[in-house]
Amino acid sequence: MNKDAMQAYHQAGISSANYANPHQLILMLMDGALERVAKAKGAILQKALAEKGKHLSNTIMIISGLNDCLDMDAGGELSKNLSELYDYMRRRLLQANLDNDPDVLDEVASLLNEIRSAWVAIPRPVQEAHGKNMYRQVAQALAD
Repeated sequence: MNKDAMQAYHQAGISSANYANPHQLILMLMDGALERVAKAKGAILQKALAEKGKHLSNTIMIISGLNDCLDMDAGGELSKNLSELYDYMRRRLLQANLDNDPDVLDEVASLLNEIRSAWVAIPRPVQEAHGKNMYRQVAQALAD
Protein backbone atom coordinates (compact mmCIF):
# COMPACT_ATOMS: atom_id res chain seq x y z
CA MET A 1 0.00 0.00 0.00
CA ASN A 2 1.47 3.36 -0.80
CA LYS A 3 2.17 5.75 2.05
CA ASP A 4 -0.81 7.98 1.15
CA ALA A 5 -3.20 5.04 1.32
CA MET A 6 -1.77 3.92 4.67
CA GLN A 7 -2.03 7.48 5.99
CA ALA A 8 -5.65 7.73 4.79
CA TYR A 9 -6.36 4.47 6.58
CA HIS A 10 -4.91 5.81 9.83
CA GLN A 11 -6.63 9.19 9.42
CA ALA A 12 -9.91 7.35 9.08
CA GLY A 13 -9.36 6.08 12.60
CA ILE A 14 -8.30 2.50 12.03
CA SER A 15 -5.21 1.93 14.16
CA SER A 16 -4.83 -1.86 14.32
CA ALA A 17 -3.49 -1.85 10.74
CA ASN A 18 0.05 -2.10 12.07
CA TYR A 19 -0.66 -5.63 13.31
CA ALA A 20 -2.63 -7.05 10.37
CA ASN A 21 -1.47 -9.28 7.55
CA PRO A 22 -2.26 -8.13 3.98
CA HIS A 23 -5.51 -10.08 3.78
CA GLN A 24 -6.71 -8.74 7.13
CA LEU A 25 -5.71 -5.21 6.19
CA ILE A 26 -7.85 -5.25 3.06
CA LEU A 27 -10.74 -6.61 5.12
CA MET A 28 -10.23 -3.83 7.66
CA LEU A 29 -10.25 -1.23 4.89
CA MET A 30 -13.52 -2.60 3.57
CA ASP A 31 -15.05 -2.66 7.06
CA GLY A 32 -13.88 0.90 7.66
CA ALA A 33 -15.45 2.06 4.41
CA LEU A 34 -18.73 0.30 5.23
CA GLU A 35 -18.81 1.86 8.69
CA ARG A 36 -18.28 5.34 7.28
CA VAL A 37 -20.95 4.85 4.60
CA ALA A 38 -23.41 3.95 7.38
CA LYS A 39 -22.37 7.01 9.40
CA ALA A 40 -22.74 9.22 6.32
CA LYS A 41 -26.23 7.85 5.73
CA GLY A 42 -27.15 8.61 9.33
CA ALA A 43 -25.75 12.12 8.95
CA ILE A 44 -27.83 12.67 5.80
CA LEU A 45 -30.97 11.53 7.58
CA GLN A 46 -30.17 13.85 10.51
CA LYS A 47 -29.27 16.68 8.12
CA ALA A 48 -25.80 16.91 9.68
CA LEU A 49 -24.12 18.02 6.46
CA ALA A 50 -20.64 18.70 7.83
CA GLU A 51 -20.52 15.26 9.42
CA LYS A 52 -21.83 13.67 6.21
CA GLY A 53 -19.04 15.32 4.25
CA LYS A 54 -16.40 14.11 6.70
CA HIS A 55 -17.58 10.50 6.56
CA LEU A 56 -17.90 10.50 2.78
CA SER A 57 -14.45 12.03 2.41
CA ASN A 58 -13.00 9.30 4.64
CA THR A 59 -14.85 6.64 2.67
CA ILE A 60 -13.48 7.97 -0.62
CA MET A 61 -9.96 7.98 0.84
CA ILE A 62 -10.32 4.37 1.98
CA ILE A 63 -11.70 3.23 -1.38
CA SER A 64 -8.88 5.11 -3.10
CA GLY A 65 -6.48 3.25 -0.81
CA LEU A 66 -8.02 -0.07 -1.82
CA ASN A 67 -7.61 0.88 -5.45
CA ASP A 68 -4.02 2.03 -4.95
CA CYS A 69 -3.21 -1.34 -3.40
CA LEU A 70 -4.19 -3.32 -6.46
CA ASP A 71 -1.30 -4.95 -8.30
CA MET A 72 -2.53 -4.59 -11.86
CA ASP A 73 0.11 -6.96 -13.26
CA ALA A 74 -0.38 -9.82 -10.82
CA GLY A 75 -4.14 -9.30 -10.45
CA GLY A 76 -4.87 -9.17 -14.17
CA GLU A 77 -8.50 -8.84 -15.20
CA LEU A 78 -9.74 -9.07 -11.60
CA SER A 79 -7.63 -6.09 -10.55
CA LYS A 80 -8.80 -4.12 -13.59
CA ASN A 81 -12.45 -4.87 -12.80
CA LEU A 82 -12.01 -3.97 -9.13
CA SER A 83 -10.30 -0.72 -10.08
CA GLU A 84 -13.22 0.21 -12.31
CA LEU A 85 -15.68 -0.71 -9.56
CA TYR A 86 -13.77 1.36 -6.99
CA ASP A 87 -13.81 4.30 -9.41
CA TYR A 88 -17.56 3.89 -9.87
CA MET A 89 -18.09 3.81 -6.09
CA ARG A 90 -16.08 7.01 -5.63
CA ARG A 91 -18.17 8.77 -8.29
CA ARG A 92 -21.38 7.54 -6.65
CA LEU A 93 -20.20 8.77 -3.23
CA LEU A 94 -19.53 12.20 -4.72
CA GLN A 95 -23.02 12.17 -6.21
CA ALA A 96 -24.54 11.11 -2.87
CA ASN A 97 -22.72 14.02 -1.26
CA LEU A 98 -24.11 16.49 -3.79
CA ASP A 99 -27.65 15.12 -3.70
CA ASN A 100 -27.83 14.04 -0.03
CA ASP A 101 -29.14 10.74 -1.34
CA PRO A 102 -29.08 7.85 1.15
CA ASP A 103 -30.15 5.40 -1.58
CA VAL A 104 -26.84 5.93 -3.36
CA LEU A 105 -25.06 5.09 -0.12
CA ASP A 106 -27.06 1.87 0.09
CA GLU A 107 -25.89 1.03 -3.43
CA VAL A 108 -22.23 1.62 -2.54
CA ALA A 109 -22.59 -0.37 0.69
CA SER A 110 -24.09 -3.24 -1.27
CA LEU A 111 -21.18 -3.24 -3.72
CA LEU A 112 -18.64 -3.10 -0.90
CA ASN A 113 -20.42 -5.94 0.89
CA GLU A 114 -20.24 -8.09 -2.25
CA ILE A 115 -16.50 -7.51 -2.57
CA ARG A 116 -16.05 -8.08 1.16
CA SER A 117 -17.98 -11.36 1.05
CA ALA A 118 -15.82 -12.62 -1.79
CA TRP A 119 -12.67 -11.52 0.06
CA VAL A 120 -13.72 -13.32 3.26
CA ALA A 121 -14.51 -16.49 1.30
CA ILE A 122 -10.97 -16.83 -0.05
CA PRO A 123 -9.47 -19.99 1.50
CA ARG A 124 -6.40 -19.45 3.66
CA PRO A 125 -3.92 -21.20 1.33
CA VAL A 126 -5.11 -19.03 -1.55
CA GLN A 127 -4.89 -15.92 0.64
CA GLU A 128 -1.27 -16.69 1.33
CA ALA A 129 -0.39 -17.66 -2.25
CA HIS A 130 -2.32 -15.09 -4.24
CA GLY A 131 -3.63 -12.36 -1.95
CA LYS A 132 -0.17 -10.93 -1.49
CA ASN A 133 0.28 -10.78 -5.24
CA MET A 134 -2.96 -8.98 -5.98
CA TYR A 135 -2.38 -6.54 -3.15
CA ARG A 136 1.42 -6.67 -3.23
CA GLN A 137 1.77 -3.09 -2.01
CA VAL A 138 -0.10 -3.96 1.21
CA ALA A 139 2.55 -6.52 2.08
CA GLN A 140 5.30 -4.04 1.26
CA ALA A 141 3.77 -1.33 3.45
CA LEU A 142 3.49 -3.72 6.36
CA ALA A 143 7.15 -4.64 5.96
CA ASP A 144 8.24 -0.96 6.04
